[in-house]
Amino acid sequence: MQLRDITKTILTVGTAVMALSLPTASLAQEDTPDEPLAVTIDDILVDGTRYNSVTITSDSPLRLSLSEAAAATGPTCQNARSLNATPHFGRNGALTPREYAMAQTAWSYFVERYQPETGLVNAVGSYPSTTMWDTASYISALVAAHELCVIDKREFDERATKLLQTLRNLDLFRGEAPNKVYQTQTGAKVNYANEPGEVGVSALDLGRMLVWLKILKERNPYLANSVDSVPMRWNFCNIIPENDGRMFGSLVREEGATRYVQEGRLGYEEYAAKGFALWGFDTQRAQAPQPLEYVNIYGVDVPYDGRDPRIFKNQNYVLTEGYILDGLEMGWDLPRDRENDGLVASNGWRAEFANRIYLVQQRRFEQTGIVTARSEHQVEGSPYFVYDSIFADGYAWNTLAPGGDYSPDRSAVAAKAAIGLWALWETEYTDLLFESVADLSLPDRGFYEGLYENGNGFIPLQTANNNGVILAALLYKVQGPILQATNNNTQVWDTSFSGTDIRENKCHPNNMVVEVPCCACANPTTIPPVIPIEEFKYCRPVITAEGVAATDCAPEEHNLPAPTAQPVLPQSCPIPEANP
Repeated sequence: MQLRDITKTILTVGTAVMALSLPTASLAQEDTPDEPLAVTIDDILVDGTRYNSVTITSDSPLRLSLSEAAAATGPTCQNARSLNATPHFGRNGALTPREYAMAQTAWSYFVERYQPETGLVNAVGSYPSTTMWDTASYISALVAAHELCVIDKREFDERATKLLQTLRNLDLFRGEAPNKVYQTQTGAKVNYANEPGEVGVSALDLGRMLVWLKILKERNPYLANSVDSVPMRWNFCNIIPENDGRMFGSLVREEGATRYVQEGRLGYEEYAAKGFALWGFDTQRAQAPQPLEYVNIYGVDVPYDGRDPRIFKNQNYVLTEGYILDGLEMGWDLPRDRENDGLVASNGWRAEFANRIYLVQQRRFEQTGIVTARSEHQVEGSPYFVYDSIFADGYAWNTLAPGGDYSPDRSAVAAKAAIGLWALWETEYTDLLFESVADLSLPDRGFYEGLYENGNGFIPLQTANNNGVILAALLYKVQGPILQATNNNTQVWDTSFSGTDIRENKCHPNNMVVEVPCCACANPTTIPPVIPIEEFKYCRPVITAEGVAATDCAPEEHNLPAPTAQPVLPQSCPIPEANP
């Protein structure tokens, strides 16, 4: 840098901006020493390029002018997506130093529980086992840590390529698709006791995995070939049956036969179905909310799945996570939406329902004083896992073990739910949720699962899913919806074995064939929206060619009266003494 350029250059040092200039001719000149003056500035940004240090020399004295101190933010992260982020629902802006430290803490789980032989990460603490859902949460953490500059590109690439290699070569359940459980040290398929064996396929887990594989190759096109090689091995014929539009998982009967069962209930089903749809599969029935029912809780019409658990042998838990994952990762958009508009949710009813899920939890706090952010989570000791529901089995705020046992003492403020709600809604209540869990962690182990509602302290467990969702929420604040449709390259997933029976035998979608509308055909049938326009309460409906989208989403001010003390008569009423 030439001295004559100093007056035109803005130098960023940490969070301070310095303007350097030479004294003007009108200033009194002091005697100059024989040696030129020099000043060295460390960690400096010059015209957008960062240097370890810059030394400026001059035969005349220099004058340094400091601007006002900038607002505290985390370390400067020169990431194009962060610098060019567009407005989106909820919180917007760079991480504060405290939030950046949270990102580092959440990432520490994936350092501590990483298995270098396979590139996998333990789902829960030191136990060497994982699922496709939890592995997708690891990809979530990996993408977020890189985008937030917690790790550099070299570490990101090393971890991503090792993981994709393992996923590409997994021993599949009966040659179809990934088993529900894998041993993280060896990558072998195992049963629930972490012993060699197989237990079936989870369509919901695969749906989440497909969301994050799509995100991975959209954001990193150089990894697309490796990413595509993973699902190319899977056979989807039993998972997404032709002309059915639903998702099916599998389990092993006692006699060893495979049984295929429909998977998913309102909340998670539509989220996972979007994962398959992102890769071209027809999951229209699974993406639709019907059969749909509502229950009014604190004045909010909370949606729930209308399939009777007594008949279908599957609970219809209303939980937070499926809605916040959809918001953080896809902005409540339709799978085919490539507009990247963070303030319009093209899947409008999902945004509307998500706002109801948020608002009913805020109202429970306002009416009872119980801080509420409910989701399923791990617990120490039996039953080891609970569905901490907003509504289930006919009851509000029903906490159930997997076997259906009522477990109210295990209800908690789930850390992932609290931080997810905080990212998607900027309100005083989510500020409170943030403070409830922001420091609930060990700096070198990650965040704990949550804080028990009954005052029994925190849940002393760290998990991949919890820490992965927290990292995704922090990334959302900076960049908005994480799935950014930016990769317009030709995809191996679309072209491989095109026109052959290999794709047909595995029921892979043929994305190289496009159905052209017939101009001579009339289709007077119209499909009504999931929610009539007049029933949108917390989002403004927008009519589009794709249906009803939603924007301006925000929970309205409630008009419920604050709880008041009930007057009662005393147990005894003494007769006043007579006046003399």
